[in-house]
Amino acid sequence: MRAVEWPFAALQSRIGPKRMPYVFVAPNMALFAIFVFVPVLLAIGYAFTGGTNLLLWERPYVGFENFAQLFDCESYLAPATCQLDLFWTAVFNTLWYTAFNATGTLVVALITALVLNRLTRGKAFFRAVFFYPVLLSPVVVALVWKWFLARNGLLNAMLADLLGTQVIFFLEVLWSRFWVIYVSIWFHMGFYTLIILAGLQAIPRDIYEAARIDGTSRWRQFWRLTLPLLFPNLLVVMVLLLIRSVQVFDEAWVLTDGGGPGTANTFVVQFIYETAFATDVRLYGLASAASVLMGLALLVLTLLQLWLGKKMEN
Repeated sequence: MRAVEWPFAALQSRIGPKRMPYVFVAPNMALFAIFVFVPVLLAIGYAFTGGTNLLLWERPYVGFENFAQLFDCESYLAPATCQLDLFWTAVFNTLWYTAFNATGTLVVALITALVLNRLTRGKAFFRAVFFYPVLLSPVVVALVWKWFLARNGLLNAMLADLLGTQVIFFLEVLWSRFWVIYVSIWFHMGFYTLIILAGLQAIPRDIYEAARIDGTSRWRQFWRLTLPLLFPNLLVVMVLLLIRSVQVFDEAWVLTDGGGPGTANTFVVQFIYETAFATDVRLYGLASAASVLMGLALLVLTLLQLWLGKKMEN
């Protein structure tokens, strides 16, 4: 221990105790800068360049040309009228996915947390059960569910035995969208359940005992006590859900074989990936412009959520 302690003690005596926290934070900040801050700056730089060269200094400056190409539409509500119709199709697909996935995950996580909070036995076991899928790889989860939902999969085998029919889920738009959202909720709800459960367990029991003495029904306790006191946790969950939903890619891409049927499950991140890496002509500038727009949209929506949260708290 002395061998480890000595250099830090010497450093502290040299720079002072007030500066020592920065020494311990520096490695994490360096990693953050290398893998987050620098890539963000590079993406912004690429967004204002053209050509197909990979190195930034070999690419010509084109100004806002990539952004103008993304917004070149007769009507933004009709993706077919846009020069890059796939981008706007991906935008609308991401919007509906975010709306249904964020709402569904929040409701399921809240109900699950309420049930777990009332358990007297086996609480730790069920918390582990619900959280376990979060530890798995998104690709592994998608492959397992893809096998389960395949034409010759387990679910269709049960449908054939019970109803004498089969459903090819990923050839129908509504079914494929339903299962993309369902798998996402199943996969991620355990993480958000623990956040909400932590908030529920932090609420003092005395409040509920006083409410019962006053004759307040459980439904009224939920609306008047639980939800207001749980609001900070719910706000955190909604912000995290919004960010994760807009960034959906891996499990949906594997589950639907690349966003099918057609472009029904093509999302913005998939458009960025395919534009930059999966075509013969790799348009890094166009893909970077789309990623910058997605980042700005996330920033605005997150700030809006936080502002609304503060307004509701006041």
